Amino acid sequence: MLDLDALRRWPDVESPDLQAHDAADALILQEAAHLVPGREVVVVGDRHGALTLGALDAGATSVRVHQDAITSERALEANAARLGMTGFAHHALDADLVADASVVLLQLPRSLDALDEIAGLVARHASAGVELVAGGRVKHMTRTQNDVLARHLHEVRATLAHRKARVLHAREPHQDLPPLAWPRTVRHDDVGLTVVAHGGVFAGTSVDRGTRMLLERIRRLPRAEAILDLGCGSGLLATAAALAQPHATVTATDRSAAAVRSTVLTAAANGARMTAVRDDAAASLPDGAVDVVLLNPPFHADAAVHTGLAHRMFEAAARVLRPGGELWAVWNGHLRYRAALERVVGPTRQIARDTTFTVTASRRG
Repeated sequence: MLDLDALRRWPDVESPDLQAHDAADALILQEAAHLVPGREVVVVGDRHGALTLGALDAGATSVRVHQDAITSERALEANAARLGMTGFAHHALDADLVADASVVLLQLPRSLDALDEIAGLVARHASAGVELVAGGRVKHMTRTQNDVLARHLHEVRATLAHRKARVLHAREPHQDLPPLAWPRTVRHDDVGLTVVAHGGVFAGTSVDRGTRMLLERIRRLPRAEAILDLGCGSGLLATAAALAQPHATVTATDRSAAAVRSTVLTAAANGARMTAVRDDAAASLPDGAVDVVLLNPPFHADAAVHTGLAHRMFEAAARVLRPGGELWAVWNGHLRYRAALERVVGPTRQIARDTTFTVTASRRG
């Protein structure tokens, strides 16, 4: 039996308080143990390879896997190489991923919109006898998740909690379902932009407060030949920058596949010209290639509050900025990032502040 403790998070953020698996992974594999042997299995949301490699170890003939984060894909590949395991293939979150599938294992996303998009694809494109086994930590689960699954599948039942995790079983897709309602489009006249977003994107089709604070100051950015939106989400900042400085080369990067797909659509909806790349902390960009970096950093690693991702992004910004270039960042004030920005990037000045968020500009020396 696969030892989940042997898995690592690398190249994702590693820390003594972060694991490469959780109790939900183990419970999903336990609940699906009778379904997996001898079958091709679909896995969605595998964070570091526990579900994919666990399914293969349990007798799956092969696994089609979708992992939104590129760091999750690379962690799966690294763990598989160390363990000498093969038999899985990466897929986009689309109809081909779940086409004719009979078993789907899902690490429940925190976002109900993300769950709605996944369940919608399963109900419309998997086999009529599909079994969906979805699990999560109890503290992050709500009855609304059952309701979302029930929009698409008739039978939804929950297991008892075990080690603070729980599994939802869902089966029997509804017949004659309408076309999938993803991605979704919303016009925001207050910021003059249209957002197009898939379910798994942070903030979805809304404009979160931090992004709004940066959007309101986009025209104050220094004139730039090259602009990077680092961790682009739905692409609002990159789109606004491209419209404000049409002469500039604008690049948007994010480790999330849903974010990159959404950014491409958001740019097109607003007539903005840019390039969107799925990447880990802008690793594909050369050193000193950018005049301005825009950043609204995450403060979660999976479900845990953790500043490691933000610090990696500060380091990435420092690497890609030209001397004299600037990082414009918005961050939750209680995280006190200014000292880190001063140390990693350079002299930092406050641009704006409210009761929650701070906008700063850090100049690369």
